Amino acid sequence: MNIVQTGIPGLVVIEPRVFEDDRGYFFETFQQKRYLEAGIERPFIQDNESRSTKGVVRGLHYQLGDAAQAKLVRVIQGSVYDVVVDLRKGSPTFGKWFGVELNEKNKKQLYVPRGFAHGFSVLSETAIFTYKCDNLYNRETERSINPFDETLGIDWQLKKEESVVSEKDQNAPAFEKAQMNFVY
Repeated sequence: MNIVQTGIPGLVVIEPRVFEDDRGYFFETFQQKRYLEAGIERPFIQDNESRSTKGVVRGLHYQLGDAAQAKLVRVIQGSVYDVVVDLRKGSPTFGKWFGVELNEKNKKQLYVPRGFAHGFSVLSETAIFTYKCDNLYNRETERSINPFDETLGIDWQLKKEESVVSEKDQNAPAFEKAQMNFVY
């Protein structure tokens, strides 16, 4: 596998080694020893999966304090534009966002450390998105940032008026008003 640095400390894109022939393909989606060697040391304890239709924007989500989650994300079917925002006060990239297309063809994964808000937009007709978490979901500590916050200026690779966003995410606070307690 190839580890691609993103320019944001701790955030990496993983390009797995894919073996293809006339029967199809094979690749390891996760192998603990290799990921540890790549610096991904969080133990994953839960897997999640979602299916979404074109234009859906999910995020930007995160959990506070001890309930924060590191994630290893990928797409099984379709294509998404995956986005993270650095919420770690004192980080040289605090408030900066990073985006990468994850799809069934490139099979890329994104490792999102604790201290980041996360979201994605669906570029294909449908997408199946899956991710590993190093902590359980905690409703009381869950927070969101409005995905269309002008301060962040995220390019979701689709027009805002064509997006499908939950009421909760539409009503989420702007970056500058969001509660966050992460330290770099």
